[in-house]
Amino acid sequence: MSERLDVLRLGYRKGRDPRITTHLALVSRALGADGFLLAGDEDQEMFDNLNSVSERFGGNLDTEHVSGLGHLKKHVDGGGVAVHLTMYGEPFRKAIPKIRRDKPVLIVVGGAKVPGDVYKFCQYNVAVGNQPHSEVAALALFMDAWFGESGSERTFSDARLVIEGINGGKLVHDIDDED
Repeated sequence: MSERLDVLRLGYRKGRDPRITTHLALVSRALGADGFLLAGDEDQEMFDNLNSVSERFGGNLDTEHVSGLGHLKKHVDGGGVAVHLTMYGEPFRKAIPKIRRDKPVLIVVGGAKVPGDVYKFCQYNVAVGNQPHSEVAALALFMDAWFGESGSERTFSDARLVIEGINGGKLVHDIDDED
């Protein structure tokens, strides 16, 4: 497994992108990322909401506001691996076996307009399909393939709430009330 895996969201616009960016962070947390990094507008309220999800449903997702290109360049210069999710890259199922797992991995998810330098700094420009689609779907498919079943089937030992899916809806187990 990789040393550490973080997701970097580029070009965040607080007034325009909070829902999609929150979904990127939730997918990151649920499927195994260690951290979610936000480049663009600062949004402490989003980070507070994400921390609240971890408190209730378990697990931990480090959150931090960073400079986009600066952080990416520092990560790569420091020996890390950068994977850019784009529609203009190598198919993800072919790329994943080539990606080193013994170094910190940064998954880069673009925003409105991705600077050309992102394609240059990242060692891997990876496509999840070649049709217009959601970056949330791309991240989920990539992370599911990266971690395999261990990502989508993971549970958190420190969860206070556990959702059990059933055919007719869901059951929510409040662990604190079951003690």
